[in-house]
Amino acid sequence: MTFKAIIVAGGSGTRSGGRKQWMPLAGKSVLNWSAEAFENAGASQVVIVVPEDDIAKARAEFPNAVVTPGGATRAQSVQAGLKALQAADDDIVMIHDAARPLLTAPLIESLLSRMQSARAVILALPVTDSLKKTDHATITDAPPREHLWRAQTPQVFRYGDIVRAYQTWPDGQEPTDDAIVADRAGIIVEVVEGSMRLHKLTYKEDFELLEALIMSETQTQMRVGQGFDAHRWGDGKSVWLCGVEIPHDKTLIGHSDADAGLHALTDAILGAVGLGDIGDHFPPTDPQWKGAPSDVFLKHAVNLARQKGGRLVNVDVTLICERPKVKPHREAMRARLSEILSLPMDCISVKATTTEKMGFTGREEGLAAQAICLVEMPVVRA
Repeated sequence: MTFKAIIVAGGSGTRSGGRKQWMPLAGKSVLNWSAEAFENAGASQVVIVVPEDDIAKARAEFPNAVVTPGGATRAQSVQAGLKALQAADDDIVMIHDAARPLLTAPLIESLLSRMQSARAVILALPVTDSLKKTDHATITDAPPREHLWRAQTPQVFRYGDIVRAYQTWPDGQEPTDDAIVADRAGIIVEVVEGSMRLHKLTYKEDFELLEALIMSETQTQMRVGQGFDAHRWGDGKSVWLCGVEIPHDKTLIGHSDADAGLHALTDAILGAVGLGDIGDHFPPTDPQWKGAPSDVFLKHAVNLARQKGGRLVNVDVTLICERPKVKPHREAMRARLSEILSLPMDCISVKATTTEKMGFTGREEGLAAQAICLVEMPVVRA
């Protein structure tokens, strides 16, 4: 059975700390989860509704979808999506909130199956908790939970039905969802049992909940990354090592601040997740990185790893030089790396060694650093 889909992603995400449709969830954006679900289920057309200033970004990320600006309310965004659809009156339209990202093909199939005999269908879960009505903090009633359901999305209609239903909805009233709009217009809406996987992302804690659910459904693998960097000494009064400025009679020469420890660690993380090296992301020929603090590079690598669903487990950095003495600054370096990486101190090691006066480091021509890291990566089951 063919169908079309509207994904509503027009919210500001004030309660979740930002526009949640673009936030990463287990390696891809929240919006991408729903778009892929409909594409994989064979939707003949997908319309994505986003805020006006997200139009260019959404069109670049979803070239096969129709992208249209939303309105000030969810109902206005839904109507914008309906207007953007190329549909006949009898076409089946699924209206889905991007904030419910873990939509599956079996759920879509169950909706389509019911639409063979129904006029409108929604996903919902039966209420299992005891309900209480309060006057502020005081319980005034305990309504029975029998026959009560928690509505989810997608909600499915014939295109002509839902368009006309919205046309009859009273101005100035904001509907709770599309099903109530259809019901008020006299359309019988049936219920198909939904899934706890369709938990709605509202607060920051909801992301942790869905991340844990996704990880419980995936296998993981441990990946090792290693990095090496070296810089020559030049005239100066201090040197940056592992994010800490150390007074010294020389400085390391480089396009950025030449922090060899952070450069080696950046390469190690990029290597663990298969994303090249520091030069691919921050070319030394690019003037914007001249004199840049190297923690910018390291934070970028960590963010890329997290976007792929990676979890940094531990890091180990070795600095190779005759001078300066690293030990007096080692704890400050570990603390700085803990801050940048959001890792506890016992997952971070910084060591130093010499080459017994041999080679370019022994002759104090330069300083070298090597790093190794462990990253846990998800392997999604087929």
